[in-house]
Amino acid sequence: MYTVFIADDELIIRQGLKCIIDWEAFGFKIAGEAANGEDALNFITSSHPDLVLIDIRMPKMLGLDVVKTARQKGFKGKVIILSGFADFKYAQSAIRTGVDYYLTKPLEEDELAQTLNEIKEQLGKEALKRNTINQYRDKAKGIILLDILTNKTDIKNVNVQDIKLISDKYQVVIYENYSRNAQNIQYHFSDLLKVTNEANSSYENIKIGQNEVILLKGTFTLNKFQEFLAHYDKELKPQQNSPLDSLFIAYGREVSSLEDIHISYKEALKLLQRRFFCEDKQHTIGYDQLPKPDTKDKYNLSPDVITEYCELLTGYIQASKRNQVAETLHELEHNLFNSDSDIPRIKLFLTDLYLSIKEKLSHLYHNSDIAFPGNAEIIDYINNRYYLYEIMLYFTEQFDMIIRTIGNPSSEGVLDDIMHYIEHNYMDNIKLETIAPLFGYNSSYLGKIFNKKAGEGFNVFVDKVRIKHSKELLLNSNLKVYEISEKTGYKNVDYFHTKFKKYVNMSPAEFRKKNRANEG
Repeated sequence: MYTVFIADDELIIRQGLKCIIDWEAFGFKIAGEAANGEDALNFITSSHPDLVLIDIRMPKMLGLDVVKTARQKGFKGKVIILSGFADFKYAQSAIRTGVDYYLTKPLEEDELAQTLNEIKEQLGKEALKRNTINQYRDKAKGIILLDILTNKTDIKNVNVQDIKLISDKYQVVIYENYSRNAQNIQYHFSDLLKVTNEANSSYENIKIGQNEVILLKGTFTLNKFQEFLAHYDKELKPQQNSPLDSLFIAYGREVSSLEDIHISYKEALKLLQRRFFCEDKQHTIGYDQLPKPDTKDKYNLSPDVITEYCELLTGYIQASKRNQVAETLHELEHNLFNSDSDIPRIKLFLTDLYLSIKEKLSHLYHNSDIAFPGNAEIIDYINNRYYLYEIMLYFTEQFDMIIRTIGNPSSEGVLDDIMHYIEHNYMDNIKLETIAPLFGYNSSYLGKIFNKKAGEGFNVFVDKVRIKHSKELLLNSNLKVYEISEKTGYKNVDYFHTKFKKYVNMSPAEFRKKNRANEG
């Protein structure tokens, strides 16, 4: 709705104006009123109502003087002058002052209604025109900003003052909304920065391709950005699934001239592409983390390089040299970090490397029970990783598993030992992760061989052992169900009920009652 302000020194007139017509039906609402010219001027210049109805003769300041002064101060709303003098000279003076309509008292409802309809139509057209102009202006500014960022324009030919780009400092930030939690809410980086942007003085934002690009302007804004980055300090990482946790931010260097903005943008763009090399839960990467030009490797991840690393790693695996495997993987990670290859090419290289190692070891140890993942599983795993360190950890675990298998081809004896351990420790909080190191295995590999040798998963086996002993206690003791639950390793009695019913098809109480009745 459009806002209306009423100014008249007579209360009865102001009340009458508010009641003479259903303002809301015409698309207007009363925003305020005043009894003298000074108060009227203060309200008009501070609130900028869409329509002013003002008496031509007002205390402290005449109505026409109020309108004239308001116009000088930038007021662009519509004005209806009210007067009891149907005098042409007054009308002429009102029009020159910036009055849109001149109505005489007492007002006729029909005349006011017609005037309001006309004003409403004018306001609508003016708003549409402003929006259209602003859209064209924003579009033109976006094109100019894009050219500046990509260094496709001569700054000398750009009226930077008109598009409000003049500043003492600049910095380009590119951010992505991302989260491993698919239901995570999306946030806008510019909102999180918490800087005002009146008249586009703090920053400019533009979307280039799939990237959200922010051009920070001015010392104040750049300092706010540094404060913002402190939230990502290694010791104070953002809470999981918080607004800060959903962002990955790449930023170029600070520059002091418009001509150098493209340098900051180019750096930020390159850094964004290097998220793959970041550490766990790292959300920011800055220009100081760009590889130095003189550190670029001389090879291009060729088939010869795959063969070289395949031979090295296969030899160390065969010799059970875990330290050398770790050192080689670290060297490989370093070389990949400093290479010019893009991320898809690096992932393809790593996939080919693992498959080559798998093929060679499968040929050399075809009689060994090496629990290799399927080729499709390997390809999907590597291709879907966010970070290089995840792939390197996967390689380390896989190679450790292979070394253990080659060093101990028969795992039957170990499996018997583990089953014996569970039989005597089922009442404790038994987990695969805690048992595996006791027998010299990693949990991933132990889980695989346990499932293959025992014909069921580790957790299922533990549950069956616990349920077996709980059945014995139910039949041979007077312990309560919750006591039996605790004695058999289930700290939560409801969980015990669920597990018991799953394996026995009845509740513990039903089992006890049925079997004791049969004995009787």
